[in-house]
Amino acid sequence: MNLETLAIQVTRFHDKNASAVSTPIYLTSTFERDHEGNLPHGFLYSRGNNPNRDLLEKSLAILEGGAAGLAFGSGMAAIAALFQAFRPGDHVITTPFVYYAAQRLLADVFEPWGLEYTLVDTSDIAAVEAAIRPNTRLFWLETPSNPLLCITDIAALAKLAHEVGAVCAVDNTWATPVLQRPLALGADVVMHSTTKYFGGHSDVLGGALVVAEEGELSYRLRQIQNLTGGIPSPFDCWLITRGIQTLPLRVRQQSVHAEKVARWLVGQPGVEKVYYPGLEEHPGHEVALAQMKDGFGGMLSFEVGGGLPAARSVAGALKVFTQATSLGGVESLIEPRKIYEGPDSPTPDGLLRVSVGLEHPDDLIADLDQALKSLK
Repeated sequence: MNLETLAIQVTRFHDKNASAVSTPIYLTSTFERDHEGNLPHGFLYSRGNNPNRDLLEKSLAILEGGAAGLAFGSGMAAIAALFQAFRPGDHVITTPFVYYAAQRLLADVFEPWGLEYTLVDTSDIAAVEAAIRPNTRLFWLETPSNPLLCITDIAALAKLAHEVGAVCAVDNTWATPVLQRPLALGADVVMHSTTKYFGGHSDVLGGALVVAEEGELSYRLRQIQNLTGGIPSPFDCWLITRGIQTLPLRVRQQSVHAEKVARWLVGQPGVEKVYYPGLEEHPGHEVALAQMKDGFGGMLSFEVGGGLPAARSVAGALKVFTQATSLGGVESLIEPRKIYEGPDSPTPDGLLRVSVGLEHPDDLIADLDQALKSLK
């Protein structure tokens, strides 16, 4: 099936009670046993599983082409579960350009716990190879990365990871399976903050892991999911499942809008640099062209002269864009990223991160035009 059809078909729930077309929400903490003490539908307790979560997890696995999906209460809960699947003394390779909170999670929580890590530019395969240790067990990749949109060659690094006995995991939040399929490129695990494009309406928190094959890793992740309890509620699962039904349409249209905005920004007075992998001058453009299909995503960043004060000024002058932290919703969002990440992050002071929504791109461009003119 084409993805538009698949997104509708996999999220359909065949209601045996009332034949409802829309999936019911199972707001229950526990499930009744029959007279013999058996579980007729396989559900015991909603921390372990629930019909709404079961539908979401199966849908996620099918869309990413994986064997199993696991839903969590947030993207960070999903990342934490993956890191917890490894042992003290294991070594992780990731990039300094990875999502800032993921890096803080490694530094502030998992390094004291005993997980070692090295930050290296994952777009440089030779540098990654040089960073490998005998105890390297995980490559944690993010492409396009947040917020600098760095591109990593997934197939090349998955091959390298497997040569040294490591797991290759990819944060696919920005691309979604609409544009990029890491498991098909050789990765072992895909992570999503389902808060973003899967939910699509800025009204729910969620996270997910999809594993390529059933085995020791998937068993360990399910164990962590169940025992730590960082799961989404039935209603959260329902919202994300509903969002999946329009995911291909939204993501493709947002990609079209983002590329138009990015190309307009190039060369505008006050704009020093535009970060978008769909631009031919982007250093990762050729790799992105090879591993991303149907567009380059709805996210872009651009840098203005004058540092953080100028970035604040531009964001504050916008009228169509909403100044807020998040991405992937139907509305266009913008933020001076340094405010969120703090002075220690490698993000340039004047960088504005943009999540392009479903408004007409001409209106977004007009809004950016008047805001940039306010810098003069």
